[in-house]
Amino acid sequence: MVDTAAQPAFAAIKAKRRGLTEAWFAWVLILPALAFIGVIVAWPLLETIRLSFTDTGMTSGQWVGLDNYTAMLSSPKFLEIVGRTFLWMVLSVSLKLIIGLIGASLLSAAVPGRALFRMLVMPPWVIPIAIGCFGWLWLYNGQFGFLSGMAQRFGLLSGPFEFLAYKNSAFYSAIVTDVWVGTPLVSLFFLAAMQGVSRDLYEAAWVDGAGRWYRFRRITIPQIMPVIVSMALLSAIWTFNSFDIIWVLTQGGPRGGTTTMIIDTYKTAIGNFKFGEGSTRAVAIVVLLGLFSLLYLTLLNRVNKYYGVK
Repeated sequence: MVDTAAQPAFAAIKAKRRGLTEAWFAWVLILPALAFIGVIVAWPLLETIRLSFTDTGMTSGQWVGLDNYTAMLSSPKFLEIVGRTFLWMVLSVSLKLIIGLIGASLLSAAVPGRALFRMLVMPPWVIPIAIGCFGWLWLYNGQFGFLSGMAQRFGLLSGPFEFLAYKNSAFYSAIVTDVWVGTPLVSLFFLAAMQGVSRDLYEAAWVDGAGRWYRFRRITIPQIMPVIVSMALLSAIWTFNSFDIIWVLTQGGPRGGTTTMIIDTYKTAIGNFKFGEGSTRAVAIVVLLGLFSLLYLTLLNRVNKYYGVK
């Protein structure tokens, strides 16, 4: 028979073994994910960093140290591209947030056919981006495009206008397309957040005589502010890395008018076969996005604390 005084010790040993078994089992479950991250994310990132210190091209390159970074940072053209990228991001994200907030407010209104309207807002996001951009190419065409034709009909233009043939018009046209693609997702995020706001707050404000605009400013916006901040910074990261919209519409032209950092990286590494210089630009993008991530976490935590969100 087992001594009753030794039973607690046996129970502790058994619990310890069970804990070790569970820990090993947890590691067995995690290892495939860690291996996937290592192969798909970590190794390419480390290889990109290594290549950024070489002059690798079509053949294996030599170690050049910080020469690529020095040349990149001292290039006026690159600094212009960085500024254009931030302008592209700020304008696009701002319009997405404003239109998305208005759209979510309209979609949350109690009107007949609300479910249908919520379905109709999805196509720009559901349709493959390349297919949608080809449609915008037709709209922007100066000879038989809808926008140019309507502008001429209403007397805004005296003749055909190629929206993608000039630097400024091409840049803002690409922003319009990017906003068209990204706004539905922003609207749905805001709509989901609005539906989580307690109706009691609106009813109490309505009883006190508060109007719609007052309720929107004092109830809706504060309650969904953490979602607004999250969506703003996530959308900024996605927009910063946006490639396919610009590439399908203009391929970075005309004369570099729509070339952002991601387009410049692709042209340098793939178009000109300068893998070392392209890797340097890719590392610069990773650093900037890392700073965005830190800003995201810091700002989100402050907003959550201010509004009492755990």
